[in-house]
Amino acid sequence: MEPHEYIISEISGDYAYLKQLDNDSAEPYQVALALLPPGADIGTKLTGFMGCFEITE
Repeated sequence: MEPHEYIISEISGDYAYLKQLDNDSAEPYQVALALLPPGADIGTKLTGFMGCFEITE
């Protein structure tokens, strides 16, 4: 397994919906906001691996 690139496409309540940038056909990935790094908001790009996310520039 390898890390994937995501962008936060939507925030609804306590959950964010992530769009996988390296797989256009993937469905949005729902993740609890508490698992995302501080400062994450709509449009933030993330790298994620096994439930751990980091903000990328």
